[in-house]
Amino acid sequence: MSEARETDADYADDYPPEGGRRRKRRLGGLKGCLAVLGAIAVLIGGGTFGFLKAVDFAKSKLASPGDYPGPGHGKVLFAVEQGDTIAQMGRDLKSKGVVKSVDSFISAAQAEPKSSGIQVGYYQLQKEMPSADAIEVLVDPGNIVKNSVTIPEGLRVKDVVEILADKTDFDASAFEKVLANPAPLGLPDYAEGNPEGYLFPSTYDFGPKDTPRVMLKKMVDRWRQAAEENQLEARAAALGKTPAEIMTIASLVEAEGRGDDMAKVARVIYNRLDGPGDKGGTNGLLQIDAAVNYALDRKGTITLTLDEIESVATSPYNTYKTPGLPPTPIEAPGDDAIQAATHPAEGNWYYYVTVNLKTGETKFYEDYNGFLAGKAEYQQYCTTSDAC
Repeated sequence: MSEARETDADYADDYPPEGGRRRKRRLGGLKGCLAVLGAIAVLIGGGTFGFLKAVDFAKSKLASPGDYPGPGHGKVLFAVEQGDTIAQMGRDLKSKGVVKSVDSFISAAQAEPKSSGIQVGYYQLQKEMPSADAIEVLVDPGNIVKNSVTIPEGLRVKDVVEILADKTDFDASAFEKVLANPAPLGLPDYAEGNPEGYLFPSTYDFGPKDTPRVMLKKMVDRWRQAAEENQLEARAAALGKTPAEIMTIASLVEAEGRGDDMAKVARVIYNRLDGPGDKGGTNGLLQIDAAVNYALDRKGTITLTLDEIESVATSPYNTYKTPGLPPTPIEAPGDDAIQAATHPAEGNWYYYVTVNLKTGETKFYEDYNGFLAGKAEYQQYCTTSDAC
């Protein structure tokens, strides 16, 4: 929250009235100059050191009465907020003791063409800086104080929290506390308070005063942007699904697909959910390993054993046992996965097999016999690769 800002009355003394008082100030300035010159004359006799000290003394005396001579001291974290004018920045800087007057700051800004492009953010300044030095810091976006944190695609909420705790000054419990009462985050109603899948993967520039709630809300806001860009709700209606179901499909696509194959994986899911007859011999079972691994509290698409599948036989995320979609997303999909889920490829595929784990090469099949051929190819690959 920003501090109270000054009004024009707070710096009215920077604009002295016309008349005798102004003339008196000029006369005082002349006397000051004579005093300075006299001081220099006396100190010159002290050699080079004395001369340099005299120059510093003269600079401080001859500096503009509305500006600090510098170089500044200490640290001040200063925020440029959306919509701030140069005058408003000047008032805020003066109130924080960074610049001596608003007038000097405005003048320095007018002398620097880049000042019209000062960006929103936090900047590290000093107390009692020359206005020109303050402007020099503010016009360089590289001086914005921020903490860049990258959240990759395909992470569960617990994985996101681990990264945030590692890359920020807050521990995991601070984020978990916010997620336990997520109403302020702005999740869609159909998420039913569950953030799984809605903490959007991206690179975030968090400010030095961002709290866990602010950070998590930025991630949900970024998800909303992706949902709007991909027309999530309209496409869900066109595909006969709810937006929540589309997000779950997108999470499965994120876990199972790569690149151009994502749209094909999405089509396999739709075919198994909505295909004719026995749905290609799968009876509506998605048989997606990543969903079962979610039930096992494991990340990724680790190959399952029959015992592992049976160990979570009653879980709604066990897509080998329960037909249809899992009840929620299993991880956070990125733009490509959401695009694939909302715009699946055209095809009659019911099966796919990744036959090369290093390159991600995946083959798609319309029937079970094709799938068996792909499975045999994968098994042959595993005999010569350490990637399995």
